[in-house]
Amino acid sequence: MNCKISAQEHPSLILTKAGVANIQKELGKVPLLDLSLERIKAEVDAEMALDIDTPIPKDYSGGYTHERHKRNYLTLQKAGILFQILEDEKYAIYIRDMLFQYQEMYKDLPVHPKERSYARGKLFWQCLNDSNWLVYVSQAYDCVYDWLSKKERNQLERDLFRPFADFISIDNPQFFNRVHNHSTWGNAAVGMIGLVMGDEELIDRALYGIKNDGLSPEAKDNDGGFIKTAGKAGFFANIEEPFSPDGYYTEGPYYQRYAMYPFLIFAAGLQNVKPELKIFAYKDSVLVKSVGALINLSDKDGKFFPMNDAQKGMSYYSRELVTAVDIAYHYGGKDPKLLSIAEKQGKVLLDDSGLSIALGIREGKAEPFKKSSINLSDGPNGDLGGVSILRKENVELVFKYTAQGLSHGHYDKLSFMLYDNGTEILQDYGMARFVNIEQKGGGNYLRENDTWAKQTIAHNTLVLNETSHFNGKYEIGSRHHSELFFHDMSSSDINVVSAKESNAYSGTEMHRTMVVLSAVFLDQPVVLDLVKVESKTDNQYDLPFHFLGQVVKVGFAYETPTELQPLGTENGYQHLYLEGRGRSESQNSKLTWLRNGKFYTLTTVSAPDDELLFTRIGANDPEFNLRREGSLVIRRKNRGDTVFVTTIEPHGSYSPVSEFSVGSNSGIKALKLVFDSPAYTVVTIENHEGKVGLFILSNKHNSKLMEHSLSFGNNNYQWTGPYLFIIEKP
Repeated sequence: MNCKISAQEHPSLILTKAGVANIQKELGKVPLLDLSLERIKAEVDAEMALDIDTPIPKDYSGGYTHERHKRNYLTLQKAGILFQILEDEKYAIYIRDMLFQYQEMYKDLPVHPKERSYARGKLFWQCLNDSNWLVYVSQAYDCVYDWLSKKERNQLERDLFRPFADFISIDNPQFFNRVHNHSTWGNAAVGMIGLVMGDEELIDRALYGIKNDGLSPEAKDNDGGFIKTAGKAGFFANIEEPFSPDGYYTEGPYYQRYAMYPFLIFAAGLQNVKPELKIFAYKDSVLVKSVGALINLSDKDGKFFPMNDAQKGMSYYSRELVTAVDIAYHYGGKDPKLLSIAEKQGKVLLDDSGLSIALGIREGKAEPFKKSSINLSDGPNGDLGGVSILRKENVELVFKYTAQGLSHGHYDKLSFMLYDNGTEILQDYGMARFVNIEQKGGGNYLRENDTWAKQTIAHNTLVLNETSHFNGKYEIGSRHHSELFFHDMSSSDINVVSAKESNAYSGTEMHRTMVVLSAVFLDQPVVLDLVKVESKTDNQYDLPFHFLGQVVKVGFAYETPTELQPLGTENGYQHLYLEGRGRSESQNSKLTWLRNGKFYTLTTVSAPDDELLFTRIGANDPEFNLRREGSLVIRRKNRGDTVFVTTIEPHGSYSPVSEFSVGSNSGIKALKLVFDSPAYTVVTIENHEGKVGLFILSNKHNSKLMEHSLSFGNNNYQWTGPYLFIIEKP
């Protein structure tokens, strides 16, 4: 027998009776609220003008049946809101009629005919999308609950909602009892319909997982992801495990964005129906913190940095982030900086939280959300690596030294990406997937996501012996994380982050230090990149830089092949054409390219036997699933211990309208590795006016209080802390 919550009023899940009354009172007085209502009404009215269609499922994402059922649940949720606010019965009738069409179909519906998923749904090809449906539809049901007759409610709950909740949980524990964004959706779906129905058993299942599910604590799905972590499952486990104390979500910002909807919408429902749980205070208010962390993980234009599996272009303008911003503001202390993000989004939820946002904006309470340099830890206790974003003027450098990131993680320890004024300069490829484009693998992950996008060579980080980190094995990578050495973001002239990786390759330690210098001796900020390697064996080292733009000048001799061949045979190398091979005859090798009206020069300290390889994605890709983009790979062979020193320098401009070029040449005259030992590494950067920037790194000691003294040449340097940066004038 199901245990019922004592009688409750409806709506009470996301929209409340008091909230409805407050919204109705403010109609016509709050511009952003009125605009959002107008948009939703037009959208729902257009859908209602069509016949209700609940087709028998047959397609992957992007196909008609998939997209129709998706549009249905989005429309149902919005129709419920309109019914409550406008009190127009036509919206309730529409919801009732569609729900009963689903009820009639669902009672005899088999699992979806597409067999690719580890957990097939019924309405959709995977339980994940079935859970999407129930999360949204539970909100619609809450809005018409009191309008429906008791007989109608009993029929819907008996033949549709309870079987639906049981199917995505009891019948699919490998989907539900898991620490992953998939199960977060499943937990929210079961919990939210449980809250509306007043079903304590469903709510308990959602919060704490299925008891005695028969799964082993370390079971994995066929995507390589965790099903359970040490036996933990349920909504609380999915808050506890993937989120760090800073609010970073271990799967990366793209999937954090996707998961924020069920996290925040279910939390809002719990706050309204079961306030005694104090869900927004759980784990030191991490759900509220996570919204700020996610906004910080976006570029100047609000696009999320594409770490791990990620589609480029996803931003905080998505519907998930409209929800997250509104709910975090309303339930998280009304941070005025969130109002400025909502202003940019230009829409609000039509519920209690959306009203709070709209009123705050109307009353002029918004403050700018200023993004500055930030370090975000990874892991439930903040001790599994992290990600740093170094920001100087328009430059944003994203340095990744995280844990694996569950099944969506990539093999890219100590990788980075670089942005200038919101434009990608050195890219992370992201994922090989065309979401909801049926022609491309049914909108699902493509084979090339494993063979290219996840492989180490697809990222701006070091590759040994043409083999990916952890040999590209999830079960190895998921046991390890990089270690932060130190970070310093306190200076107006210099930001530094330094981290080490000791497990990606046996017997090898990689130590990468990334510095963003403000325009203290060049016209614009410059990036200094130090990669120090200590290895027990001699190796081939490849350090790729995946640049975007048109090559302008190559500062070293090279040859181009008459016939394109892949650079290698596996681990992503099979997808790279070798387009040019060169060697430097000087201490520095340079490459200049043009991107979005600006010049960029990469300068590297060259060893005599370094090879400089131009590559382009596209080999062994007969279906053209990969973008044809280029990179420069610095290859160093037969070395054990070694150091790579590189700068990336924005400079000048070019206008295609005036056809006028300014500052197209690099401002760096010389880049030198002037001293290196196990204890210290010293680099100098000299500009054409003779100014020299000197950077000293302590390789072994990271204490901010430790005093250092180093003599080399005719100079002695003394300082406190893990690094020293000074400018020596001519």
